Amino acid sequence: MNWFSLFLLVVLLIALSWFAYRYFTLRQQIRDYTYKIRNASAIPLLPEDEQGLEDFSNAVKTFFANLNLQLDMSEAERARLAAVLDQMTDGVLIVDPFGRILFANPAAEKILGNHLLERSVTEALRHHQLIQAWQRCYESGEVQTESVELPARRQFLQLIVMPDLHTPGGTLLLVQDLTRLRRLETVRRDFVSNLSHELRTPLASLKALAETLQDGALDDPPAARRFVDRMQTEVDALTQMVNELLELSRIESGRLILDLKPVAAYELLFSASERMRLQTERAGLNLRVTNEDDNLKVRADAARLEQVLVNLIHNAVKFTKPGGEIALLAEAGEGGAPFGDVIRFAVRDNGVGISADDLSRIFERFYKSDRSRAGGGTGLGLSIARHIVEAHGGKIWAESREGDGSIFFFTIPSQPFNGS
Repeated sequence: MNWFSLFLLVVLLIALSWFAYRYFTLRQQIRDYTYKIRNASAIPLLPEDEQGLEDFSNAVKTFFANLNLQLDMSEAERARLAAVLDQMTDGVLIVDPFGRILFANPAAEKILGNHLLERSVTEALRHHQLIQAWQRCYESGEVQTESVELPARRQFLQLIVMPDLHTPGGTLLLVQDLTRLRRLETVRRDFVSNLSHELRTPLASLKALAETLQDGALDDPPAARRFVDRMQTEVDALTQMVNELLELSRIESGRLILDLKPVAAYELLFSASERMRLQTERAGLNLRVTNEDDNLKVRADAARLEQVLVNLIHNAVKFTKPGGEIALLAEAGEGGAPFGDVIRFAVRDNGVGISADDLSRIFERFYKSDRSRAGGGTGLGLSIARHIVEAHGGKIWAESREGDGSIFFFTIPSQPFNGS
């Protein structure tokens, strides 16, 4: 063997060794990658065999399948979260460290105004107390709460500001519109106050009358008779109040049963006017029915609707000066969905009228629009009337200006006239 042949042999051995090294190194790398990918995909490692490339390919496919599954689950979770945020009645804002709004749900735009994205938080909040609460949270990193009343917008808002744990310097804002809750709290407080006032007056009168009788009035028969008659009047007033409260409670709890039958609107107006005729004459008022169209019919509980009309007439009598007039009217009208065609009833007077502030609350329990003239009645009549009308599927409202009289309207779905 010459030196040249020996040299070729050495070169060939070196080349074969290099290729063998590269093959086994690549195979080991494939096995390492397969192990790592299977480990990341939570798949048990298969025994080592001669299918390295196939195992590697399958592991990659499984890894991406699991990755896609996790992405789909994340997208579904994001969609659920978005749906919750869209349906929330509280406003949610996400603010970046520079005070720009990155996210606002529909409730936030309803409370604070539209087009909040990319605006500054100070522009969106527009109230110094709310802005200061956000600044305190931004500076201290602690949750801040602030409540404000906005008379111009007739709103009562509560703001909760908390730091965004995933974004240093970012904040999350929760805006709650507590206007309705505050209004309900006012109504509840007024109800308790009014009920206490209405009960205290007759009870104090009864106590005074009883003490007077005990102090010797019993020995004076004519005086005793007057005191007993007065006590009877106060007891009747208390009885009326209790009965009206029970009636209101029964209606509000849904236990009101209506006997619905076709009835002519004019018959209701005439019957109610006759019931109140004597009282209006005593007050020096003229009570009249301005229409006599028997073709206008409603499907209603006649006794209940007559009670509504009597309550409205009684209210008009209290606030109309002697020489005034009360007019009753029924006319066809368009109710719109969901009521369809309706008959609109009206009770009009030329009395003292109702202030704009009182007009929205006159149908509340015990609410009285004029305390100086509220000596009579319980303050429950209009509330009972509202519930009866709504139980018939109608609505009731009032239009008035101080010193210019009032008109009380209510609508009832009509009954087609068949000539009977």
